[in-house]
Amino acid sequence: MAEKKGIDWSTLWKKDDWVSVWIGFLILIIFMAGATFKLPGWKWLTDGAFVEKIPGYSKKVDGLVKDAEAKGEEGLKAGAIELKTALDAKDRKAIGEAAGKFEKAVKEVKDKDLNKKAEKLAKDIKGDATNTFGKVLSGPNLLRMLYLLIGFWIFALIGILIMGMPAGKFITGFPFVFVLSVIAAIIGGNSTISYYGLETVFWALILGLLVSNTVGVPGWVKEAVKTEYFIKIGLVLLGAEILFTTIVKVGAYGMVQSIIVIGLVFYFCFWVAKKLGLDDEFASILGTAVSICGVSAAIAAGGAVKGDPKKVSHTISLVLLCAIPMLIFQPVIAKAVGMLPAVAGAWIGGTIDTTGAVVAAGAIAGPEAMSVAVVVKMAQNVLIGVAAFLLAIWFVFKGREAGQKPSAAEIWFRFPKFVVGFVIASIVFSFFLTEAYAKGVTGVTGPIRAWWFNLAFICIGLDTRFKELVAMGGGRPAAAFLIAQGFNIILTLVLAYLIFGGILFPVPKF
Repeated sequence: MAEKKGIDWSTLWKKDDWVSVWIGFLILIIFMAGATFKLPGWKWLTDGAFVEKIPGYSKKVDGLVKDAEAKGEEGLKAGAIELKTALDAKDRKAIGEAAGKFEKAVKEVKDKDLNKKAEKLAKDIKGDATNTFGKVLSGPNLLRMLYLLIGFWIFALIGILIMGMPAGKFITGFPFVFVLSVIAAIIGGNSTISYYGLETVFWALILGLLVSNTVGVPGWVKEAVKTEYFIKIGLVLLGAEILFTTIVKVGAYGMVQSIIVIGLVFYFCFWVAKKLGLDDEFASILGTAVSICGVSAAIAAGGAVKGDPKKVSHTISLVLLCAIPMLIFQPVIAKAVGMLPAVAGAWIGGTIDTTGAVVAAGAIAGPEAMSVAVVVKMAQNVLIGVAAFLLAIWFVFKGREAGQKPSAAEIWFRFPKFVVGFVIASIVFSFFLTEAYAKGVTGVTGPIRAWWFNLAFICIGLDTRFKELVAMGGGRPAAAFLIAQGFNIILTLVLAYLIFGGILFPVPKF
């Protein structure tokens, strides 16, 4: 008879699921207490790109001159004329200085509508004029990058020490991961590149893949490649930015979508895998991964069916590789066809199989789409434990698992604990803080959260090797996964339009 397992309280400090919650909470508490931090600036325009924007700015400034004259705002009019002169001369430095003076003149404008319009224009022109590549690499900005490295180094190391992982190797390897993330931020900070939706996280992924699939990841770096740890800290921080009302509203819709998708996609993938000659064990792991949420689901399913670790690892590789084109093309398609943000988010969150890729794709599609995508993915994550529990019971009755039968505690054991941190952060910032105070805190923690995602995507790339995907099963597992993913993409798109597009239910409002 198998020995009955008790509650293993050590998971509270030994597993990244919980430690990421504690680190996320620590960061939030520090900035709720009034700490501030200015991140480095990454935005920059080439001189050519700036010159191309001058005609549009000149036209807007001309309009402001007329509006200022009509409303008797002589100070604003004089500042606008000076700015127009600088724009006509096309001297970038002079334009930046004139925009700065104009920005000061705007503060004296009494007409609210005119003030708002002029303030935005002054800010845009000043930003474009002063955001040069040289500024990104300036001494003060490089110093802020160093402070950023030290800060993330310390916070990440706290968790590494708590979990009892090799701290020395992490300390050595983390700067390499961080420098790659800085390069990604600089590339993604170019206005022309970001205009086409190629955000920093995309370049982080590309750089990681480039290193992994060419020179390889150095041994002294591997202990710093902590994808799940970094992304989970970021998700706890994201909870502070997403109002609980959004979670309740979108989560209800997301749960309806998730139950339908998980049931149909799992069955379809299992059927295809069996047709291709795979065993029940492999078919179950593949089906759970593609229908729920990829890496976490594959691990949970593998544990539930006592699967071969090699099959779980192969499934994870498929998940990560498939997520790459999906995170690039799905938001591009969503924008191209004019999808509602809620529909785009539901489609992205319901199909892409890694939480990090969901966040990245949602960010490219827009802030509202990202909020919906994350909550929909959370709705699927909630069902990991249920799916693992059902699989465990099924394999018990099939006689595949020796030892004790699964208990209800298995659901909690499989449940991703960082979701608890996400929800608690959302509740606190939604109901226990004033809106102004909450926004002040998330104004600082938001960019920090984005940087955790940046680091995670470097790690995803560093962890992904293309050649490994054809080394197992003669390509049959990959074929089953890709066929099922194609079915998933089409089914979820239809459901996203029905559930989030205003056909069956009202469109969620934010």
